[in-house]
Formats: sequence, structure tokens, C-alpha cells
Amino acid sequence: MDDDGELLSIGAFARRAGLTPSALRFYGDCGVLRPDRVDAATGYRRYGTAQVARAVRLRHLRAAGLPLVDVGTVLDGPEDVARNVLRAHLERTRRVADEARAAVEGFLREASGEPAYRGGTAWARVDGPELASAVRQVAPAAAVGATAREHPVLGCALLELVDGEVRLAATDRYRLAVRVLRPEVCAGGPRRVLLAADTARRMAEWAVRRPAVAVEFPAGADASGVARVRLRSGEECWDAGAQGDGTAGVGEPGEFPDYRLMLAGLAVVRHRVIVDRVGLRDAVADRGGAVASLAVGTAGDGTAEGVLEVSGGEAGPVRLGAVCTGPGLRIAFDSAVLVPVLEAGVGPDVLLEIAGADQPVVVRSADQGSFTTVVMPVRGH
Repeated sequence: MDDDGELLSIGAFARRAGLTPSALRFYGDCGVLRPDRVDAATGYRRYGTAQVARAVRLRHLRAAGLPLVDVGTVLDGPEDVARNVLRAHLERTRRVADEARAAVEGFLREASGEPAYRGGTAWARVDGPELASAVRQVAPAAAVGATAREHPVLGCALLELVDGEVRLAATDRYRLAVRVLRPEVCAGGPRRVLLAADTARRMAEWAVRRPAVAVEFPAGADASGVARVRLRSGEECWDAGAQGDGTAGVGEPGEFPDYRLMLAGLAVVRHRVIVDRVGLRDAVADRGGAVASLAVGTAGDGTAEGVLEVSGGEAGPVRLGAVCTGPGLRIAFDSAVLVPVLEAGVGPDVLLEIAGADQPVVVRSADQGSFTTVVMPVRGH
């Protein structure tokens, strides 16, 4: 118990620490910031005032982008090891910042006001580079080749304005990618438009150079019967209908798989694994396109510490430190499918939510919920 006997509710503690209650639950489940007491009857979490300093340090470390696997080392490990972890992270952030600065300097422009909308046009204003990032994350999940020819709607990305959000989704039946953007302002809707994957990528190329863009969904359809979408930034405009987007005849947006139903129908999660995203990507990529087998192990002492071993192909096994909950298991993926999913992720960590070795696996950023991918494992390995 806290030394001075004072215990705080999760809401009060969150305000003192500068964290959200959902973040506190997440960090508690991961074992890096457990509550002082959990009421056995109600499940309410109570925190001691002495824990505020640790919570603030944790918040600062996460704001600096430190992977969750390393946070515990900095907070609880030997001082010399903690310094080495921080120095290595500082060097990585310097390198990433230099690369980002060189890319962003060419993109910045001033945004002017929004045009007046009439005639039933629904619209939303979003960050241009963020929209481009969403397309780059989602579009790789669209079907290609024979699957796209057999099911043309799967070769498209679905763009929606619904419930005050802009959403993009794509699926080839083996993976599903969904990204949610929260506009600064929006009006009208709901609207749904299918965009050929190549058209969506051209849209991203246009949006990434504009700090803010208005995504417009005009009422009705064009002469070919295809629903339209435009982007506008000041006096500049990009129109999907002028791109030869190739969606004529592929079907209506309503024929696109109901991704909400797919997500809602997933089995109950029994295993959660948090691991360094780049480390896992590199370990899977080393399999050279062969099936990558992931073995999840826990410490076996009730803690969340564990290890994720990646094997398969000609490369030797790679062991990665991980935060694991649930019993150990082995699950396999097609490297060619899993690597693009990890490359499209955001943040330093990746969270794998696993119901079973033969069930779809949810892959997302460990502490950012705007981008979600569902991947089918390989059976019989």
C-alpha cells in the first residue's frame, strides 16, 4: 500500500500523472504500472500517490517514442543498462528526425480557407500528409492479380465519411486493413466511395504536399454512374473522376465486404504480444518469403515478461524481448503477407491480439488505435 495511506481513483490518478484512464489500464495490463490495489468485487483500480512520479516518467518515456519493451529496463533495470538503452534510442531518434526533416521540408505550404459547399456535398477537412499515410497503410491490403479479376471490388479501397470520421478500408480476404481519421471539421454524410488502388495512391501523392485538404463527396454520381470524390486545398483541386479511376463496372460500395461485421465477429482474444515493430519486421523478412513461425513464451511466474522467437526458412531463429499475456503458443504466417503489415504500422511497438493458431490475428500499434490490420495465419505449420 502507499506509504501515506492515500489511494486515488483511476480518474484522479490519471489527472495527476497526465495520462488517460485507458492508458493506465493498458500499462497496468502490461505490468509496467500496476495499480496499488484492485477491488476484488468491482474491479476498480486504486493508485498510491507515491506512484505518480513513476507514471510521469513513463509518460515522458513513451512521448519520446521509447518501445514499451525498453521502458521497464529504464524504470527498473540497472543504471548502466538503462543509460545504454537511452543512448541507443537517442541515436535512433536523431537519425529518424533527420530523415523526416528532409522529407517534410518539401511538403509544407500554407492552407487557405474552405470553399462554400452547396448541392448536398458532404465533406471533411483532414491533414493532407495524414490522409496520404492512411492510403499508404491501407492500399497494400487490396487484392491484385486473379483475386482482383474475380472479385473487382476487392481491388479497390473503400473511402467513407461516417459518424464524423473518414475511414479507409481494403481487403484481399487474407488480410484486412482499416484506418480511421478524425477530421478537424466535417459536414454531411454518410458517404461511401470505391477507389481503385492505383487511384487511391495518386490521391495520396496529391494530398501529401498539402498541409490540409477538404475531402468532398458530391451528391449523386458522374456520367458513368460511379460515385465521385474530390480533394480541395485552397484553389487547387484533385478529382478522382478525372483520373480514369477504373472503378466503372466493379460494383457498388455496398458490395464491399462489411469490415465492421468482420471485426465484430473475431473470436475472443487469448494471447496478447507487444514487441518492437521494426525488430519483428526484420526477423520475419529474413525468412526470404518462407513461412515465418512465431513461438510465444512467457516467464511463467505471473509477470508479463516474455520472448517471441521467429524461425523458418534458411535463416536462424531470432529471439525478441516481448510483453506477453496468455499461455504460450506457436503460430505461423506467410512472410510475404506479414512483412507489409508490419511495414505499414505506426509507432515503435506492435500489438498482436491472437485468439488461436488458426484464427485471424489483429495487428495494431500498441498504443494507437487508428490503424488496424487483420491477418490470416498459415495452418498446418
